Parts: sequence; structure tokens; C-alpha cells
Amino acid sequence: MTQSLTFLAVHAHPDDEASSTGGLFPLLRDQGVRTVLVTCTNGECGDDPAGNKPEHDEHDGDAVAALRKIELEQAVSILKIDRLEMLGYRDSGMDGWEHNNDPRSFWQTPVSDGAAALLKILREERPQVIMTYNDFGFYGHPDHIQAHRITMEAIKQLDYEPTVYFNAIPKSVFKGWRDRMREEQEANGDELDEGVDFGTDDADIAVAVDVSATTPLKFDALSAHASQITEDSFWMKMGKERFTQTMNTEWFVRATNPLGLEGVATDIFAGYR
Repeated sequence: MTQSLTFLAVHAHPDDEASSTGGLFPLLRDQGVRTVLVTCTNGECGDDPAGNKPEHDEHDGDAVAALRKIELEQAVSILKIDRLEMLGYRDSGMDGWEHNNDPRSFWQTPVSDGAAALLKILREERPQVIMTYNDFGFYGHPDHIQAHRITMEAIKQLDYEPTVYFNAIPKSVFKGWRDRMREEQEANGDELDEGVDFGTDDADIAVAVDVSATTPLKFDALSAHASQITEDSFWMKMGKERFTQTMNTEWFVRATNPLGLEGVATDIFAGYR
């Protein structure tokens, strides 16, 4: 009897599931893999329905959370995710924001508490493969860092060792995207925004998954998060056709390796099937 396979991703906010695993989720589901999404925060620090930023006096974080939950559920349906679990922590905001100090925030939550909440789900699902962020939270966001911490703490308490992956973008690919963005900004006369270089050394990539068959669903899932991913975002400005042609690979770094895998795989379940 073939062992049933389960994939579980631990993401920080509503919409994160679409940006880095939006192709992988439906691809795996179509292959018969059970898919589980754990979203750690409610996303209160996003733009509110009136367009107010978190620093605005009238910003309504609870209204943001309510809207983003609806958007998340729509994206989950689009991505064919079998189970969604929201841990319900409050969004901590970007590094340095006053929201970091809110005792209700995910950032202020003891790692042991967050790990215990996640561990309950891990024990129920027993996923062979788990995905989250590296210790920098991919780009330094406190909630992403905390998601990494609770995941790595929780897996220590399992009675088996899953394969854990961190999402990544190869430096060579990231440079190409940045160069294209720079060209577009210059053509439009926009102020250049170099942003943070969060590319991963190409040699460290362990899995490169071709998600071209499900990239249209990834675009649709991102579109479902319309309150945060607006029409002038990097992805939406591409349009669906160009997005489908461009965003057709998702990359991961191997954080644990119980199967002793080597080289670059094209299947995140390499070694399990």
C-alpha cells in the first residue's frame, strides 16, 4: 500500500500562501497529495478597507483582519488547499513598527506557545514535508521570523523527522527581476526603489519545482487578496499572461534532510515517491 502524502506550509499572513507556494499547492493537490496551510496571523497591519495605512489614526486593524480572512478563504479555494488553520495571532507589522511591541502580537508571543499550537496540527496531519521561512524570515519581517522559530521548535517535539524546506529565490533570478523592475521604473520616470536583496545563492537551491501548469491559479489566488495586492503591485502589473510566462518556478532550500537527498530535485516530495 502506497503511503499517503501530506504537505504542510506555515505562513505568516494571509496572501503569503499565494506568493511563494501558490503554484505548489494546487500542483501537489492535483497529484493526490493532501495539502494543509497554517496561517499564523490575521494580517491586521495591512491597509484597511478605507485605504488607511497602519500608522493612520483611523486605521481599523480588526476590519482589516475580517476582510483578509474572507480573501484568504477565497485563495484557499482557488489553490485547492484541503485544510486551512489560522493560529489567530495579531500581525506584528514590519521591523521597527510600534506594533512589534503589542503584547497580543505574534512577535511578542512566546515561541513555546506558538510551537505548541502548531504542534497540535502537525501531530494530527503528520506531514512528510513542511515548508516555512529561513531564520531571516525570507526578508526580515518579524512575523516571518517568528513563523520560522515556532516551526523549528515544534518539529523537535515530533516522534518522526519530516523534511523541512524554506522558500527561496535564486540570486540569478532575483537579479533578473530587479533589473526588469528598474527598467520599468526608469521608463515610467518613477523613483528607483532597490529594496532588500533577499536572493539565495543559486548553489543552495535544493528544489526547483515547475509550476507552469498551475501558475494561472497562483495569479488568481494573489488577485483574491485585492485589499493588499493592488493593481499597481509588481505581480498584478504583469497581467495574467505575462505572469504565467514568468512566475513558473518555485524554489526551496532544504533545512532538514532525513532522507539524505543530494543535488537539486524537481519534486518537493523527492524520496517519498
